[in-house]
Amino acid sequence: MKKLALAAAMTAVATTSFAGGMAEPVMEPEVVAAATSSSAGGIIVPLLLLLVIAAAASN
Repeated sequence: MKKLALAAAMTAVATTSFAGGMAEPVMEPEVVAAATSSSAGGIIVPLLLLLVIAAAASN
């Protein structure tokens, strides 16, 4: 009799746990780091340095 009562209780618990159905999965947004690049290709600093040297030499 105890086994029958235990089986009935387990069946009742199992059926009520699935009564709500499946929930929609929550997807976290993927974080993408944007790579920044200059269109000058790293030539700005040498050009500025050349400009400063030219200005110092002209004085």
